[in-house]
Amino acid sequence: MAGARIWLRFWAIAVALASCIPAPASAKVTDADVEAAFLPRFARYVTWPAAAAPKGSDAFVLCVFGNRPFAAAVQAAAHAQTADGRRIIVRNLLSPARDDGCHIAFVDGGNPQSTGQMLAAIGKRPVLTVTDDVGGPRGIIHFTVVGGRVRFFIDQEAAGSRGLTISSRLLALAVGVRK
Repeated sequence: MAGARIWLRFWAIAVALASCIPAPASAKVTDADVEAAFLPRFARYVTWPAAAAPKGSDAFVLCVFGNRPFAAAVQAAAHAQTADGRRIIVRNLLSPARDDGCHIAFVDGGNPQSTGQMLAAIGKRPVLTVTDDVGGPRGIIHFTVVGGRVRFFIDQEAAGSRGLTISSRLLALAVGVRK
């Protein structure tokens, strides 16, 4: 019964994600489109420490490091979404800075070495890092393709070391969780 609920939640989220991808009927949905749709939704399933959480009416800040075309797709996906009643804004930055204000950081270094350098620059700050490099360093959430579908791994230990709490609902959708 619990397994059926997990699959039902997975498909409900998958249907919701598919409905927010702006693409013409004739266009093929790419893995990058699916990843872009997932990214802003992660904010709904993560709790940040009080000192790092948005204050007042501040928005969640989703930063995309490295891949400008991907940032536009993320911007389109985040446009009308909210998390905890807050807007989600997308910033495209070349590299992490101490005061960039990111809550979620998608790191696309283009190669394993630059991805590792960007993740190291973010360090232990309370930022949900997300990666998709094949064979490269991994963020807290790491996209992968399993059976032709975009899925993700979650490093719960890394999240906890940064003061982030990931909802059991998101953990249940992961293809793997490091505890």
